[in-house]
Amino acid sequence: MIKIYTDAATKSNPGPTGLGVLIIVDHHQIQLTDHAHDISNHTGEFLAAQLGFEYLAHNYSADEVVLFYTDSRLLSDAIGKNYAKHYQDQLAKLVATMNHFSTVITQWVPESQNHGAHHLANQALHQIE
Repeated sequence: MIKIYTDAATKSNPGPTGLGVLIIVDHHQIQLTDHAHDISNHTGEFLAAQLGFEYLAHNYSADEVVLFYTDSRLLSDAIGKNYAKHYQDQLAKLVATMNHFSTVITQWVPESQNHGAHHLANQALHQIE
């Protein structure tokens, strides 16, 4: 089983955005960061999830069960409904990558339970400021 936590941190909105991904496999942590310029925080949330799932798809078997945690209600709701009014393109790309795995369980968590990914997103943001 793989656990993946993602988050985005944006200065201004839109503005520079840091992306953070924390992956936990067999008690081992993998940390990923990236950044983007002049995007909204919501777009950043989709990009962070995409970054994480692309890494997983390239490095793990499709048979793995993935537990996906996000503190973005918009992102978790969009995945659950397979609909995002203003983010349909980002959602389609993310879902296509998520579909690499036979089982992905998406769960919204409060920000207080997403510290690892949040910290990574802020680190990435500070690198581009």
